[in-house]
Amino acid sequence: MSKAYRHGQILKLIRAKRLHTQEDLARELQHSGIAATQVTLSRDIRELRLVKTTEGYSEMLPEETGPSFVTLAAEFLHDVRLAQNLVVLKTSPGHANSVAVALDSEDWPEVVGTLAGDDTILVIAPDNATAEKVRQRCLAPIEKT
Repeated sequence: MSKAYRHGQILKLIRAKRLHTQEDLARELQHSGIAATQVTLSRDIRELRLVKTTEGYSEMLPEETGPSFVTLAAEFLHDVRLAQNLVVLKTSPGHANSVAVALDSEDWPEVVGTLAGDDTILVIAPDNATAEKVRQRCLAPIEKT
């Protein structure tokens, strides 16, 4: 079990449930098949920049990550195609990665994940209907220009 995977599962848990203590978090991780000691969880919480609130653990506001998806899409996005539950974004050569990072930073709930090449981004949605919604959201910045 890698640290990156454990971190991803911790973030997934705190986004979905109100977890108030490290014991709550450890129990939920254990239900997911991930064993973690109190020392490991303390370090993970610090590295993930989680804070305790009255609602449970929460992520601190992210640091500035760069231009938004809307900004980059308006400049570099050339085409948006649909293939069942997949949305294919065509960008200017060399710009797919930065557009994909910006899209990932948007944290759209309807996007399962992205994969970027040099000028193509594959956006994965859970189903065909959701992929159409993602397609429309991706087209919005380029239709305004």
